[in-house]
Amino acid sequence: MEEPYGTFGKYNPTGHAAVYLTQVCAASPTQLRRCEAGEAGVVISRYFKIAGYDWLAIPLLPYLYAVETIQEIPPSADAQTVAALRDSYRRAHLLELAPDGPGGSAPEGDWTQLIGSAYDRKSYGFQIGTTAEQDAAFIEQFNRRKNKRHFNLFYWNCADFARKVLNFYAPQAVHRNFFADAGITTPKLVAKSFTRYARKHPVVEFSSFQIPQVPGSIHRSRPAKGVAEALLKSKKYAVPLAMLSILTPEVAGSIAVAYFTEGRFNLKQDAGIFDIARAMQPQPTRTVPSGVADSGPAGQTTPASDLKTSGAMN
Repeated sequence: MEEPYGTFGKYNPTGHAAVYLTQVCAASPTQLRRCEAGEAGVVISRYFKIAGYDWLAIPLLPYLYAVETIQEIPPSADAQTVAALRDSYRRAHLLELAPDGPGGSAPEGDWTQLIGSAYDRKSYGFQIGTTAEQDAAFIEQFNRRKNKRHFNLFYWNCADFARKVLNFYAPQAVHRNFFADAGITTPKLVAKSFTRYARKHPVVEFSSFQIPQVPGSIHRSRPAKGVAEALLKSKKYAVPLAMLSILTPEVAGSIAVAYFTEGRFNLKQDAGIFDIARAMQPQPTRTVPSGVADSGPAGQTTPASDLKTSGAMN
């Protein structure tokens, strides 16, 4: 679950959702394959307007930091540094998705969401174990089906994509909430629903982590909110909500009830910090029987199951 940032994040404070799979890698941004030794997996998510695709897959390290080696990650960053790192990676790997602009310059557009996420915002991860059989089935299904954009902010957004992926690995784990979020799937709803599922199914060996925003002069991201929470807590909605309370107090009251009964969620600010260096280390090959959660070391500082699939970075 990724926090919102920038102008769009100010008016739509729900953030972004993505899924990180440690044993699934990218043959290309639109084709998946099993990871080889020493590879750290892929981040896959739905985007609005990037080359007409519905989802795209980016290796973990460039997704977070727009670099190809840990040594290239800057200890702090400003806008110029981030722009340069993104453009360098784009020229090396993403020209098909984001071709050069006028005069060979970096193009405008949403392609920047694909790489360097940790420069723009803080993220939270919620993880469980998976099996090799599940990963193979996931790769086969996603490589086979048509990858054509049909993004819809209200009913088929990035959080809906994360919901579908998580339900593939853990059926019925994540549901829409027609009360607190008016039926709109939000990243925070996915995190809350996934966490609730894990509490009821301890066999999945659930744990959580956080990925801090890289220090520097770039504006800090904001906490992600659900629909009812945003209406109640965002200053820009204070006047409309006050007017709504006067004109239709029952509606305003129902929003408050929705938030306090279904919309609250503790993000566990004390969750361990994700260790990118550990995540990039080669992991031993393990044979896992079908239907058994595959556990092992994760790329974080707190003990947890192997980071196979997580509704983090939403």
